[in-house]
Amino acid sequence: MPSLLAQLRWNEAGLIPAVAQDWLDGAVLMVAWMNAEALTRTLESGEVHYWSRSRQELWHKGATSGHIQKLRGLRYDCDADVVLLSIEQSGDVACHTGARSCFYEQGPQATAGGPEAPPPPADVCTELMRVIEGRRQQPEPGSYTNRLLEGGDNRILKKIGEEAAEFVMACKDDDPKDIAGEAADLVFHLQVALAHHGVPWRRVQEVLAARRGAPRRAEANG
Repeated sequence: MPSLLAQLRWNEAGLIPAVAQDWLDGAVLMVAWMNAEALTRTLESGEVHYWSRSRQELWHKGATSGHIQKLRGLRYDCDADVVLLSIEQSGDVACHTGARSCFYEQGPQATAGGPEAPPPPADVCTELMRVIEGRRQQPEPGSYTNRLLEGGDNRILKKIGEEAAEFVMACKDDDPKDIAGEAADLVFHLQVALAHHGVPWRRVQEVLAARRGAPRRAEANG
């Protein structure tokens, strides 16, 4: 740990900016400051600590609100003057307003934030799922997604079967462009099925994350 602290470039006040990023979808949740003690406490406890410039004291994120940030990974940039924290956010609330992320403003007028604030930008699959769920909640005339949702399992699952077969054939033909295109079609239709059954995309991400590093499955005999 001392070698890491020595590697970083602290400012004249002994601080370094810390960007907190969601460990599953890559969304930027907040930016705060750390000093050497905050970083040390974070690495030792596994829960993120910051330095409050306004209160001039160590700040254990979520200690009073319950919105703890569990550290999943830490990196620093090429100049060693910013740290990137990969975190698991308890309660899915990082902002003091109650929003998931502090980065919710989009227009010229500032808003109050809160639980209804727009979500932060995330990875493309998460963004796609947001569009699909938006169609489910607010149907649009002529929308292909809505036609699928209106058709229920019969229409959705039929399309998944067709897209899966097309993906298999693209792989058999060993055509990288077609493989990528068919894979994208398959992911889209899988997400429509998830939305139809009320299963969040984040739940899929959590399952995949839980499987990473898990003991290998024993291969079946035969």
